[in-house]
Amino acid sequence: MINIYCDESCHLENDESDVMILGALACPSQIKSEIYKDIRKIKVDYNLSSWNEIKWSKVSISKLDYYLALIDYFFNNKALKFRGIVATGKKQLDHESYGNTYDKWYYIMYYYLLNPMIFPEEKYKIFIDIKDTNGGKKIAKLHDVLSNSHYDFSKNVIRDIKQIHSTESELMQLCDLIIGALSYYHRGLYNFGTNIAKKQVINKIISHIGRDLDSKTSLTENKFNLFIWEPRGGGLS
Repeated sequence: MINIYCDESCHLENDESDVMILGALACPSQIKSEIYKDIRKIKVDYNLSSWNEIKWSKVSISKLDYYLALIDYFFNNKALKFRGIVATGKKQLDHESYGNTYDKWYYIMYYYLLNPMIFPEEKYKIFIDIKDTNGGKKIAKLHDVLSNSHYDFSKNVIRDIKQIHSTESELMQLCDLIIGALSYYHRGLYNFGTNIAKKQVINKIISHIGRDLDSKTSLTENKFNLFIWEPRGGGLS
């Protein structure tokens, strides 16, 4: 069984960002407890409570070494895999002309995020950070679409998709840290922002992957996979 933890940044339709970031962190379920234990030990090693929540918004100079250690842990743990989508041109999308809505586009992006991570020989449980109180039906639809695309009509491969609060999972929180870095970078704050600690976390990611964060990766890249989505003709595809 593979657990996939998903989070997002700049996902609201009318926020100030022209990009939306979605991320998914995959982990074999049988070692989830071991990874949680490792992450909690890192927290204690840096004089934090083992229940301290990992959040990109908390990255600061005083906790920089701690957040760098978390990034190192992700890249050094061969069992953990990340895929991210940077959806650009969010403000220019003309949903109405294409008979769509922003929420439908949001879940189309989730499909693009998750579909390449699903393999028929595995079993999956997918956990998505709660967006709002109305997401239940949309999550069920996403489950149907993903399952049908893999001919998994009995939902034997994708066993479950459900929403949870990020406070319930260190792996969800680690995903938040990585997509926070992607968001900071793609909103132009890496070059023009003032948070030195956040720039150092991004530099740590770049040093691990050996390239910048501007270009998509091959689908065969499964440790840190990145897809840059761009609208064509102002539409949805």
